[in-house]
Amino acid sequence: MPSRCGRRPHPPASRVGRIALALLPLSLVAIATGCAQLGYYAHLARGQMELLSQREPIAQIVGDERRDPELRRRLTLVLDARRFAVRDLQLPDNPSYTLYADLQRAYAVWNVLATPEFSLAPLESCFPIAGCVAYRGHYSRERAEAQAQALREQGHDVDIGGVPAYSTLGWFDDPVLNTMLHWSDAVLVATVFHELVHQQLYVSDDTVFNESMARFVEQQGLREYFTAGRIDETDSALQRERQQQFTHLVLDARERLSRLYAQPLSNEIMRKRKAEEFQRLKAEYAELRDTRWNGDGDYDGWFARDLNNASLLSFGLYDEYVPAFESLYDVSGRDWHRFHAACRELGNLPGPTRRLRLQSLMQYRSAESD
Repeated sequence: MPSRCGRRPHPPASRVGRIALALLPLSLVAIATGCAQLGYYAHLARGQMELLSQREPIAQIVGDERRDPELRRRLTLVLDARRFAVRDLQLPDNPSYTLYADLQRAYAVWNVLATPEFSLAPLESCFPIAGCVAYRGHYSRERAEAQAQALREQGHDVDIGGVPAYSTLGWFDDPVLNTMLHWSDAVLVATVFHELVHQQLYVSDDTVFNESMARFVEQQGLREYFTAGRIDETDSALQRERQQQFTHLVLDARERLSRLYAQPLSNEIMRKRKAEEFQRLKAEYAELRDTRWNGDGDYDGWFARDLNNASLLSFGLYDEYVPAFESLYDVSGRDWHRFHAACRELGNLPGPTRRLRLQSLMQYRSAESD
């Protein structure tokens, strides 16, 4: 959620909410830059300090029989996943996710995402160290709503997403938050893996690289965690299958909209065709839910909103290069140490060269599966 002058009882939240937010020590950044947006930086600094002030060691909670038994069970799982991440996945060994904070609210922060009316390109916010990202975060829902309204008045498509988890990229010892405990055991474990990846490697100005890499590690790490017999995979497998089907629906809609916006149409016709595409997306979801999911409406809340371009932004951020990282893991001999070293090499390349290398790895993966 950084900024500078200049993404599971609710499955969609696991997509929108776990965009790996990189909240930096913004109070220091603001002082160093003499930024005109001091009000925004001060808000972020206060929110981060409030969060940090509520941390307590998980080991202390787990050892206190007066605390809620289910909380102790979930946090015991987090500590086990944390040890697995360090030992088996070669992820950072630091105090992050050995602490817990109860924020007494449903989300840690709220992200505002925006696009032009006839484009799927995000309006980016740019920050020191983290670079440019496709959102701006707020600790206050009211502040997020105010920014969203200002963007709407400029004619942009806008969406607000509640964010249960984020990473400070190692600047602080990130805690497990109460907002993360609404998820299943599998998603909670995967989130710990995902956020630790961002502490291991974060490439400025390349959200798709960062998120695809973290997505692959969380998925492969979870498979290995299941294999070790630590948690039951049954419910998680069904959840992942449905999430993949839902994601494919949205990505197909994105592709159709992208083709539509490339056409030389009048604004009036473009708006009509755009509305038709979003209605088609909702109809396709209803058919999927009713015919293949036995009427289970896990995603009904997401589709009940007024969907627009910005609602679709987070889809694809996580997944575009996942096959490339699968290939990289294979060519690294499925050795995590070698895999992470190869990722660092990719991260050090110039952006265009890095994307070409990732495309080559994706083609390799595609050829393997044929």
